Amino acid sequence: MAEHYFTKEPQSEKRIFKHKTILRNREIEFFTASGLFSIKQVDIGSALLINKSIIKEGWKILDLGCGCGIVGLTLKIIFPSLELTFSDINERALELTEKNLDFHKIKGETVQSDGFEKIKNTFDSILLNPPQTAGKEICFKLIEDAKAHLNMRGLFQLVARHKKGGRVLSKKMLEVFGNVKDTAKKAGYRIYVSEKNNIPDEETNTREKNDLF
Repeated sequence: MAEHYFTKEPQSEKRIFKHKTILRNREIEFFTASGLFSIKQVDIGSALLINKSIIKEGWKILDLGCGCGIVGLTLKIIFPSLELTFSDINERALELTEKNLDFHKIKGETVQSDGFEKIKNTFDSILLNPPQTAGKEICFKLIEDAKAHLNMRGLFQLVARHKKGGRVLSKKMLEVFGNVKDTAKKAGYRIYVSEKNNIPDEETNTREKNDLF
């Protein structure tokens, strides 16, 4: 049986690849490897999340299910004062994340974790390109558990194809957080953003927010 990119300890032969791409108007060089998601290029969803996620200098960010770390890595290059934590269940993913961080001489914490199992901190934003191949219930649990790991007014930002599960995931975000908005879209993908607050969704359209979305 072929291994999934969410395998905890990949046994397949490790082949490392080096790529260059343009993300957030910057040329980014990075490594990836066999046994990870989208090893030949940055997938459309991750690229959209990198290019259009809502980020502020100084934020504490969790790159959840980080793969080779391309999302958090790029954002740290663009926003140097970010505090980055990278987590993935796949130990090879974290090995490549650390390789990329070392290559760019960037600091970031890496945590091997099944979802939020070993995540102890809270964050100003959690970024997720969900492992939909793993099943809807796993994705739902990630959304549910994210709320407890966000600071008040923190943002949960998820990217998915709207007609391939994204609509369902956004409804789950609305259920958990009480609010959800589409903040960007490209090629069928959308970024869905929920804010941790105690204000019903219908009131978020009329109040003055913190200029985020």
